[in-house]
Amino acid sequence: MLERLAAAADGELRMVGLAGGAFLMGSTDRFAYPEDGEGPVREVHVAPFAIAPTTVTVAEFAAFVHDTGYRTDAEEHGDSLVFQGLLPEALRDRAPAVEATPWWRQVGGACWHRPEGPGSSAERRARHPVTHVSQRDANAYAEWVGGRLPSEAEWEFASRGGLEQQPFPWGGEREPGGQVRMNTFPGRFPDGPTGPVGAMAADSFEPNGYGLYNTTGNVWEWTSGVFGADDPRPVLRGGSYMCHASYCRRYRTSARTAVTADTSLGHTGFRLAVDAG
Repeated sequence: MLERLAAAADGELRMVGLAGGAFLMGSTDRFAYPEDGEGPVREVHVAPFAIAPTTVTVAEFAAFVHDTGYRTDAEEHGDSLVFQGLLPEALRDRAPAVEATPWWRQVGGACWHRPEGPGSSAERRARHPVTHVSQRDANAYAEWVGGRLPSEAEWEFASRGGLEQQPFPWGGEREPGGQVRMNTFPGRFPDGPTGPVGAMAADSFEPNGYGLYNTTGNVWEWTSGVFGADDPRPVLRGGSYMCHASYCRRYRTSARTAVTADTSLGHTGFRLAVDAG
């Protein structure tokens, strides 16, 4: 399986060069979470850099593992967190729930190539974002390929696609003309899905004005930023397929959250950046 997945990666590091410049970072609009440090809105300058149009895919990560023999934190720990709605009933019933967020189940054997644990496989998801990767895993891949994680400012600058102070990469309306533009939870979270739940291909939907795909929804993305002056946890950006207005509005360009660097989750991946030149 590993060789077949690795063979699906074309080995080319595609990047979008951005000139950088000043932009208004953060938000204080009615959808923002002040407790997450989204505000205040402030002018930030970003130096020229380049960023990947998509998150790293399963196939691309498989090529890294095939070449290096790398083992992820989830594989070393022996488990990872999976959304309960993706599990077969028998596995869901025996997988421990996270106390504060019981829709997360601690599934033994879940990892990047077994995203729902024993009996599951990522083999047919070669073009999907790789998930169940910690920040350490993301940094290891980045070093192997000659890239790095974007800073928070770089990520938000790129996510906005050239638009100023808009909550979504395409503008101010979540579903303009009734058109779905990102992959979020379809129905009331967590027990009322009205359609399929889970990550989609990394290049799903239309790209933003800079040519980047899925900078909101689909999977959370690791950055190199920290959550606060007194909170050294790494920052995730972009939201995921588990976000829904009934629970979480973090599917916006300014939204942020944080977890510990060794955490692996079924809705978290990463995209790469490189310095200009």
